[in-house]
Amino acid sequence: MEEKILELLKDRKFYELKELLETLNPADIASLFDDIPMEEVLIVFRLLPKETAADTFVELDNDNQEYLIKAFSDQELKDVLDLLFVDDTADLVEEMPANVAKRVLKHTDAATRKLINEILKYPEDSAGSIMTTEFVSLKKDMSVLDALNKIKATGVDKETIYTCYVTDNKKKLIGLVSTKDILLSDMDEIIGDIMETNIIYTHTLADQEDVVKMFDKYDLLAIPVVDKEDRLIGIITVDDAIDVIREENTEDFEKMAAMMPSEESYFKTSAFVHAKNRIMWLLFLMLSATMTQAVITHYEAAFATVPLLVAFIPMITGTGGNCGSQSSTMIIRGLALDEIEPKDILKAMLKESEIGILVGIALAVVNGVRIMLFYHDFILALVLGLTLIATIVMSKLMGCVLPIAAKKLKLDPAIMAAPLITTLVDTCSILIYFNIALWIMNL
Repeated sequence: MEEKILELLKDRKFYELKELLETLNPADIASLFDDIPMEEVLIVFRLLPKETAADTFVELDNDNQEYLIKAFSDQELKDVLDLLFVDDTADLVEEMPANVAKRVLKHTDAATRKLINEILKYPEDSAGSIMTTEFVSLKKDMSVLDALNKIKATGVDKETIYTCYVTDNKKKLIGLVSTKDILLSDMDEIIGDIMETNIIYTHTLADQEDVVKMFDKYDLLAIPVVDKEDRLIGIITVDDAIDVIREENTEDFEKMAAMMPSEESYFKTSAFVHAKNRIMWLLFLMLSATMTQAVITHYEAAFATVPLLVAFIPMITGTGGNCGSQSSTMIIRGLALDEIEPKDILKAMLKESEIGILVGIALAVVNGVRIMLFYHDFILALVLGLTLIATIVMSKLMGCVLPIAAKKLKLDPAIMAAPLITTLVDTCSILIYFNIALWIMNL
């Protein structure tokens, strides 16, 4: 499909291209724009039907959006903005350069600008910053017929009509009712009699990650957002929650890989920015590795007496690092899903200790057999076996305790992930290894 579209564009067969684009989903069309030469983007966009064009525009990356805004005529820009939901326009204003954002605001009406400013005033990563103000609001004394008429009259401009929200005269949220319940009720029935009063809602300043957890816990399509006076301000829809999940997961992966988070995609981020995001952690980890170097230097006499001990350092540190990474990954996941809380630290430590002992014994036995087969040295097998058990238990505990401690201190547990834990484990593993060797071999 992509090759056909590019071929039609190259051959200037615009009528056939227009017909083909009309059969595609806006998200699929947006993905094509990454492969279309920038000078052709405007041509393709102008071939799209008006509503499809607006839906496609929302799905485009920042570079293509910025290019189109600059290339649009005033009327074209106004036509697109008129079809965007307020939260999408607010995201556009927030992400675009100042001169582009200014042009966007210039071509929105006063009411929309006011709503955009309302959304932008909330802190980044808060519920208020990702909500939309376009929802259907009803009164409890309305009849079902009146409610249906209002939905028909205003629903076309709302982001969702699957759930309608019931407010009092002071705009306080007092209930909600699904469109399904409205459709299945008698026309003369009162909304107050069929609305649900046990409402799941959030506040404007709530963390967006907490809101995402609510979607998962309660299986909702939308969550109402209220202010300090419990007045209904907006709603957060499930598509916005999915965007948050993607952003937060990307950020956590980058932190766990010892990188500063980047807002741009991989190829759209310059090599300099990539290097800048990675070098500070790499410098820290490199310098922290001097602790390991110091420990090895301290025990230089021991491995000078038995040089074979040095050959097993990579195995000991590697196994310890892998075990610590396993534990930290599971603990970070548990913290993210609220399966584990800081108060559970002792239970988690006990669990990881049990796992560490079982894993350690299994690896020690396998490694002991290997040592006996290759070196016929029972003492060496005993040293390595005890070292593996102690190192694995230590690593499991470290991978458990550090993320929970970070959570307790209101830090991101992801920063205590694989790279940092591995560095600490390396040093502790070598300490354990040589102390056990000195104790058993009397070096």
